[in-house]
Amino acid sequence: MTNHVPKPTRPMRADAVRNRERVLEAAKAVFSAGGPDASLDAVARRAGVGIGTLYRHFPTREALFEAVYRREVEQLADLAEQLKSDPHPADALRRWLRSNVEFVATKKGMSAALALAAHSTSHLAAYSFERLTKAVGVLLDRAVEAGEIRADIGPEDLLRALIGMCYMHNQPGWQDSVMRLVEVFVDGLCAHPAARRP
Repeated sequence: MTNHVPKPTRPMRADAVRNRERVLEAAKAVFSAGGPDASLDAVARRAGVGIGTLYRHFPTREALFEAVYRREVEQLADLAEQLKSDPHPADALRRWLRSNVEFVATKKGMSAALALAAHSTSHLAAYSFERLTKAVGVLLDRAVEAGEIRADIGPEDLLRALIGMCYMHNQPGWQDSVMRLVEVFVDGLCAHPAARRP
């Protein structure tokens, strides 16, 4: 009896990797804008690739949605890693929360444009909440240890507050309003005035 040895997966060619990244970046922008332009054709045009190239990488709308979503979550987790060595922990936390507003804009745009059933994204929601809670927990712990942020709030509460601020606003320009609220919110968490932004 011969053992079947699976053939190793060939790595993607450099141009294919570039095309995939361009599609993901374009999809993020198109989905964030939402509305009638949130289509796969609009994504392909913005990425400068043919619709066939897009479908080769992402055969369905849902596959593209998931890839953009996961990429955004991983970038936020990576950002937390970079910011944890910042000499000003409260400011690092502030910057990370502001970056999350952009992520929520992408998510809101995708939800409206793709009209996915709730069950199809539930595993993604659980994955992102767990990943982001861990990421912000590192930044929050540093800020608390430095005495810059009060110790009576946890990472889950922080994320839920941010999500609430984002989803309460649906009017054009909502991101600017939420950014201002984030500043007020973090200032309120600061343990002493020196940690607040001038």
